[in-house]
Amino acid sequence: MPTVVPVLLAGGTGSRLWPLSREQYPKQFLPLLGPLSLFQQTVQRITGIEHAAKPIVLGSHDHRFMLAEQLHDIGVHPSAILLEPESRNTLAAAAIAAHHIAKEHGDGALAFLMAADHYIADPAAFQRAVQEAARVAADGFIVTFGITPTRPETGYGYIRSGEPLGVGHTREVDAFVEKPDVATANRFLASGGYFWNGGMFLFRCRRFLDELRLLESETFEQARLALRNARRENGFYELDPDAFGRCRNESIDYAVMEKVQRIALVPLDAGWEDVGCWDYLDRMPGGDADDNRTHGDVLLEDSSGNLVHASSRLVAMVGMHDHLVVETDDAVLVAPKSRAQDIKKVVQSLKRAKRVEVEAHRRVYRPWGSYETIAQGERFQVKRIRVKPGHKLSLQMHYHRAEHWVIVKGTARVTVADETFILSEDQSTYVPLGNTHRLENAGKVPLELIEVQTGVYLGEDDIVRFSDVYGRIESAAAADAPSDETTMTIA
Repeated sequence: MPTVVPVLLAGGTGSRLWPLSREQYPKQFLPLLGPLSLFQQTVQRITGIEHAAKPIVLGSHDHRFMLAEQLHDIGVHPSAILLEPESRNTLAAAAIAAHHIAKEHGDGALAFLMAADHYIADPAAFQRAVQEAARVAADGFIVTFGITPTRPETGYGYIRSGEPLGVGHTREVDAFVEKPDVATANRFLASGGYFWNGGMFLFRCRRFLDELRLLESETFEQARLALRNARRENGFYELDPDAFGRCRNESIDYAVMEKVQRIALVPLDAGWEDVGCWDYLDRMPGGDADDNRTHGDVLLEDSSGNLVHASSRLVAMVGMHDHLVVETDDAVLVAPKSRAQDIKKVVQSLKRAKRVEVEAHRRVYRPWGSYETIAQGERFQVKRIRVKPGHKLSLQMHYHRAEHWVIVKGTARVTVADETFILSEDQSTYVPLGNTHRLENAGKVPLELIEVQTGVYLGEDDIVRFSDVYGRIESAAAADAPSDETTMTIA
């Protein structure tokens, strides 16, 4: 059996799960269905596939450290993290992955392309379907997975199955079908010959690249160039932005799969869900006697059929039925569950207004930890900062603000100008405006501190970095920076 290389597509913003999902912290990295994120669940699911190599991850440059950290937290080392400079849909991602796998594993290796933000209740059934698909793909078929439908869904495309191929439950693909209306979806469900299109594909790299060269020659060549000219830094492959931007912005379904011959379908009955918006979570088990599904500190009186997600405070509801309420520390969403698909319109309005709530939570994640603003006013800002053990911030300075640090938990190694010293709990220090400084967690537990900023301008762009272990040097001043930094690697 040829090697199977899982390819996890981890880009996207999950705008229909706002306000929990944000551009800088999208749904695939959220623990929506259990203690692990959807991305981590996907990674763990593929580790049980026979003949599987280490996975390849395609994601956004902005999410690179989050990808690396979530993989590290579950003890998985990918063979590569390929960073897309912009969103170009699944065609470009598939082309990049196929070129990379063919180079690293040979033309005969099998690429298994899948989204990293889907939920599957039965991993064992999923793995059995993948093994069947791998046998079919080894014979030269491009294989897609047809999700066994459980309801007349209008939000998915469908696949019409054809004749059996004589290998397990595999069938020929007769046609890909657009998203139907309700009446058509009911007819599809009753017929038994239609499956949801889950967007998962398994194919021999050479077979797919031959089809791609024939159908999408420009994307074939530009994807190859984007990979060949990629910049390798800190364990990531930064794909060439010029070549990648010339790849066609199209889905793999429309560009290739609907046009090729010898394409097969393996039925997948494993409790699959796209988790595309809040009403998908409403289908998960765990409701109370009144069919309410809640998360966090929630109090309900005379209420039924609600989906309530509280993140930071008590949410109380009286006499509410069939509503969605999502609370975070900086935004609250209230909508009838029947309008869950329209949340994307709210996100679009926030973008037009250039509101920060569409981009980030109050807690902002960095490769070294996180920070959140807890108070601010004219000429001052107060932040809570958390630094992970063994991590440190960049050596930096500010033109417009001074900083006061008070250690709440842990041990800090602090550098201010030419002096380096240790601070423990209940100790503090002052960083004058214009002084170079660095903060490092010198202990084995998370470091927590309160930072009070004072000055005429307190924006995050008032940072000049002189050296940084995460490769985030942004200033020309870096040319004169010390060069004794170590680099973070993914392996």
